[in-house]
Formats: sequence, C-alpha cells, structure tokens
Amino acid sequence: MTTPTEFAPGLVIQGVTPPLNLRDYKLIAFDMDSTLINIECVDEIADAVGRKAEVAAITEAAMRGEITDYKDSLRRRVALLAGVTEQDLAHVYRARLQLNPGAAELVLACKAAGLKVLLVSGGFTYFSDRLRDRLALDFARSNQLEMVDGQLTGRMLDQAWGDICDGAMKRETLLSTCSLIGCHPSQAIAMGDGANDLEMMSVAGLSVAYRAKPKVRSQAKVAIDMGGLDRLLELFK
Repeated sequence: MTTPTEFAPGLVIQGVTPPLNLRDYKLIAFDMDSTLINIECVDEIADAVGRKAEVAAITEAAMRGEITDYKDSLRRRVALLAGVTEQDLAHVYRARLQLNPGAAELVLACKAAGLKVLLVSGGFTYFSDRLRDRLALDFARSNQLEMVDGQLTGRMLDQAWGDICDGAMKRETLLSTCSLIGCHPSQAIAMGDGANDLEMMSVAGLSVAYRAKPKVRSQAKVAIDMGGLDRLLELFK
C-alpha cells in the first residue's frame, strides 16, 4: 500500500488516483450493520431480552478482529436471543434501524451508472431482505434466524449456500456474484466497517472503509471517516 493521503477532510485514500470513473465498475457490495445501516441488529435484538450489553461486547470484539472465529461468536450471540418475538424484530426494524447518511444516494448513483448492488451481511435475513426490497437491491445474502411459534429459538438455519455468512462467505459471495454478472473482481467495489469485511475487500478492485475499525481502515483503499456513504462519489468524475 502507498502512504494514505487525505483527499478531502475525512476522506482518506491510498493506492488510488482520482478521478475514477464509476462506469468502470460493475458491482458494489455493501456490508449491512454499521455500514449501510446505523445499528448492529444483533445488539438491538438482544436489548429486547435485556442482554444488549452482553451481546454488544462480543460484537465489538469480533468487529475489531479480536475474536477470530466469527461463526462461533455469532452462534454465541444468537443463542442469547432465544425467546425474542417477531414483534421485537419488527420494532427494531421500525424504530431503531436507519439507513446511514448517503446510503440511498450512493445506491441510486451506482444503479444509474449501471452497477449491480449486493448486500452481504453477517446479520440477518429479517433485515437484509427488507432493505433489499426498500432500496431495490439486486442481491442480498445473510443469516437466517430460526423462529418457532413466533419466537427465536437461539439458532440459525442452514441455507442453500452454507451455514453462516462470515468473512470467507462474504468473499465467496462477492466472487460468485461477479461471475454471475460477468465481471472481474477488479470491477467490484466492497464497502465495510468490521474485520469480517476484510476478505471481500481484499479481492475487490476498490475497497472502502466506512467509519471503520482501525484494522479495516488501514487496509482499505478509501476510508470515509466523516460524512455519509455518498462521499465515495467525490472520488469519481
């Protein structure tokens, strides 16, 4: 990597030379929690059963990269969600989940330039599917919480592609989506904030850290430290 340069206040670049051309890219992949949206969904769900502090501590350690087994950390957190109701999930979506500033604007700009949009998350389908529909995203992949009689069991369901969407699966999803739409990974943009985003960011042509953990920020070609997601557009002509 080259030396990081402040391109504009709160917008740092390394290894790229603006202006870039958005039409040179074919795919943009977003992490969900704390990237596209303002919350860590698992922490807010845990709040419904009085376990937010316990779950948030595991989340924070995982995002900093201090817990290397993401699957294990997620299973531990989801186990603490047993008994949460569907109404609790709906409340989190309605009352706590917000798009991060500039999210809708960036998605619209990318779609207008012909890019496909992928949401790939270590979070949950309850939220990612709703965001996919709300923002008219092309693809979404995340983890499915098991629900029986309107309550979470504390487990997740296997899906056709595997068991848990961790860092390795995010990378695989980005690569398989590139293959599906007929583009090279160098024509992909990957945006994230936590350690489990590093693998997909490493194979994308343009890696973007949004208000990210230091480990992620230091490895990304673009770091947005202030302002909204749409600040990425400042690098494009």
